[in-house]
Amino acid sequence: MVAKPKAADAIDDSSAPLIEHLAELRNRIIKSLAAFIVAMTLCFTVWNPIFNFLTRPLCDALESQGQECNLILIQLQEGFFVAVNIAMLGGFVLAFPVIGYQLWRFVAPGLYKSEKNAFLPFLVASPLMFFLGAAFAYYVIMPMGYTFFLGFQQIAMDPATGAVTGAPGADGLPVTPEGAIESLQHAGIAFQGSVNEYLSLATKFIIAFGLCFQLPVLLTLMGKAGLVSAQALKNGRKWAVVGILVLAALATPPDVISQIVLFSVVYSLYEISVILVGRVERKRNEELAAEGLLDPEDLD
Repeated sequence: MVAKPKAADAIDDSSAPLIEHLAELRNRIIKSLAAFIVAMTLCFTVWNPIFNFLTRPLCDALESQGQECNLILIQLQEGFFVAVNIAMLGGFVLAFPVIGYQLWRFVAPGLYKSEKNAFLPFLVASPLMFFLGAAFAYYVIMPMGYTFFLGFQQIAMDPATGAVTGAPGADGLPVTPEGAIESLQHAGIAFQGSVNEYLSLATKFIIAFGLCFQLPVLLTLMGKAGLVSAQALKNGRKWAVVGILVLAALATPPDVISQIVLFSVVYSLYEISVILVGRVERKRNEELAAEGLLDPEDLD
């Protein structure tokens, strides 16, 4: 027998006809789009500082090897679209609190009070964990990854004298005809990155790690909904280890140190998820026992 919800736990408004719900959804979408457009316009006016911030890990890696931090435009319109992409990314970040609030205001009237209290913490924790993952990617993974990738450069050398004949950051030494011919035996490999390609790579790093840090939020929410249990997560540890190792191999460069760092962080988040799901289960069982729906002896 299913217990009826208490009066204090009743739905705020469930009698509105469909047309009113659609009108409410339209208003929420319009407000979210307006916030996004305003934030995007604001970010477009300051896209240069944002881009300089995103390129700081690359510049530090290049400067550590004595190279200048320069990126190139392959296509004439590439610079404009880079500015637009940065504005869209920054606009979404700035407008996310408004978008999340509008989503909450649309969904909340259809929830019981207990469901609101359960859902709201996850709505707050999700962006916080995303920003934490993005910061981890920016300050830890990206510097290590860029240093690893730049290690495949090869400075052109004169095989007769051992002098640098020409390469980025080679102190401006000229290339003599003889040196140019001889250096063909030791060709230079230098990084000349595209602005658009670099922005795409940096965005992928940030988004990937931001999503990885959603693991505790996702598993805890599933545990609260009864879709997973702490015991199931404990039994699945070996599969989690394999999955995280595969993720570390795909999301980071083939560098053992960065893979170990990513594995350690994500697996720690998995263990935190096990603890959080266990607490959610204990609290739910205590509430069911207090209502007489569960035998107290079944409590752990």
